[in-house]
Amino acid sequence: MANRLADATSPYLLQHRDNPVDWWPWSPEAFAEARRRDVPVLISVGYAACHWCHVMAHESFEDESIAALLNDGFVAIKVDREERPDVDAVYMTATQAMTGQGGWPMTVFATPDGDPFFCGTYFPKQSFAHLLGSVATAWREQREEVLTQGAAVVQAVGGAQLVGGPTAPISAELLGAAVVGLFKDHDQTYGGFGGAPKFPPHMNLLFLLRHHERTGSAEALETVRHTCEQMARGGLYDQLAGGFARYSVDATWTVPHFEKMLYDNALLLRVYTQLWRLTGDVIARRVADETAAFLLRDLGTGPGGLASALDADAAGVEGSTYAWTPAELVGALGEEDGRWAADLFRVTPAGTFEHGRSVLILARDIDEADPTLIARWQDVRRRLLTARAARPQPARDDKVVASWNGLAVTALAEHGVLTGSAASRAAAIDLAGVLAVRHLVDGRLRRVSRDGVAGEPAGVLEDYGCVAEAFLTVHQITADPRWLGLAKQLLDVALNHFGTGQGGFYDTADDAEKLLTRPADPTDNATPSGASSVCAALIAYAALTAETSYREAADAALATLGPLIEGHPRFAGYAATVAEAALAGPYEIAVATTDPADPLAETAFRHAPGGSVVVVGEPDRPGVPLLADRPLLDGHATAYVCRGFVCDRPLTEPADLATRLFQPSTER
Repeated sequence: MANRLADATSPYLLQHRDNPVDWWPWSPEAFAEARRRDVPVLISVGYAACHWCHVMAHESFEDESIAALLNDGFVAIKVDREERPDVDAVYMTATQAMTGQGGWPMTVFATPDGDPFFCGTYFPKQSFAHLLGSVATAWREQREEVLTQGAAVVQAVGGAQLVGGPTAPISAELLGAAVVGLFKDHDQTYGGFGGAPKFPPHMNLLFLLRHHERTGSAEALETVRHTCEQMARGGLYDQLAGGFARYSVDATWTVPHFEKMLYDNALLLRVYTQLWRLTGDVIARRVADETAAFLLRDLGTGPGGLASALDADAAGVEGSTYAWTPAELVGALGEEDGRWAADLFRVTPAGTFEHGRSVLILARDIDEADPTLIARWQDVRRRLLTARAARPQPARDDKVVASWNGLAVTALAEHGVLTGSAASRAAAIDLAGVLAVRHLVDGRLRRVSRDGVAGEPAGVLEDYGCVAEAFLTVHQITADPRWLGLAKQLLDVALNHFGTGQGGFYDTADDAEKLLTRPADPTDNATPSGASSVCAALIAYAALTAETSYREAADAALATLGPLIEGHPRFAGYAATVAEAALAGPYEIAVATTDPADPLAETAFRHAPGGSVVVVGEPDRPGVPLLADRPLLDGHATAYVCRGFVCDRPLTEPADLATRLFQPSTER
């Protein structure tokens, strides 16, 4: 018999609807029930693509004996961390304060008022059963000690969320120190930063690309190129279908943790597209094209919007869709091609994964090989993908998250305009429309939707920042004033309802549900922080409109992020990326033309430094400030290049525009 999660919109909650545990969704009613029964609360936080969440569910939450302990002594609450990042942030801070580490599934025991008093992550079945008994006994027999512990944790959580710390205005010296810090952690052999487990450092790579453009740093560019090639050749990248896994369990990018997240692939699409723009690298272009195709093919949903993730498991076995033995390659391809593929993808009898199976990696240089070899490689990929399709496939979390779709809009728009991909450009505009129509409700963003229906959770700061940046990107590729107006609407909400009053931002609005504390995490982790994403949108909006108050707000917010950028650059990648744009100007480029396909427009997009704003359209187009007072010169398409609202002489020749946008590092 289904429990209270049967009507949830979250796929993660729906995975637990048939558990014998009497789950409640996060709600005031759940805590009221705990007070009525005078029992503690178990808050279990995870997400649909989480492997260890599945393990704990199978071991414990599907077990009748564990369910009996939970139902008898607790009110059990399930939370999707992707749907409620605010709840996750508060209790993750508590978990880290108590244990020194965090992760998912997150297991929190709390009072009926929500004060956590014992926190952890994954517990094996027997340990969890023992823990449930111990907590229930302590609640009955040592209530004062439990409440005292809870009060101490609440105090610690509140201290961890303090705002108004030191500030540091953005400068070339500060960003230079951040780059030096990244270089110290760079893996010279395999790329990336640090050791295992190794996550794709997309935001740090975007930062280094922009730093290279501003300063001419060859080391910054080579660090990006090397890391991107190593990731693209490794098992982190799906060598058959495209798309990146969440992280590598080793330092060599060989064996991934197999779930594929929308946000990783959107951010990596930007990195590979921009790397190709700057270098013409063949692998970068292929991976960008394949990643864009993966997003649209495998994450597209019928009602519109991109799904959140593909699971790590298939039929309950992690990685079973993706790993191969030499015999399986021969079975799918025949003897000759099977052996050739085993050499190309380094599939050995010993295996690189479990049970003698291997994750495919690209072990040979083939992107620029003889055309006959390239054709053979592509044919082998197609045939293996067909064979793989007959295997159990990973489940898909098909909820649409506003901020992650915003990241995808920006990435697809950049890919479309730089490579000429009509599919990517159209998808970016369509996705922006979904966010505007479905997720923007009564002037405020909703965090998630599913099956074409907006969910109840309110948007958090990262939703406002990422979606505003997406709308501004679509405005640039369409010159449609609608998107500029929508971005302003979102930024005004961010400034009026999320601001700290000291330049920074909280992650939740001033009228959002009150939690133990009001989250304000400035770090860029798996996704850009709310603060850095809002800064990106504020800078772009100011550059597009000359409304300087938005730039002033961005500069003040970036100053609150300055110490983090300088001291902990690996956790401030997007903030540093935005800071590079701020320090460079950014460039404001208007191309006045009656032909959107004019070569001058292509040159502007292709050569504009990262973080620039570019708008192409008819002179004085209504609602498009960057085109105001920008006439054609002698009837020719004309480019106007400005920085800080100070403009150079107009240009009509693509070669002159390309030269103007490629300036010596001393000028930037």
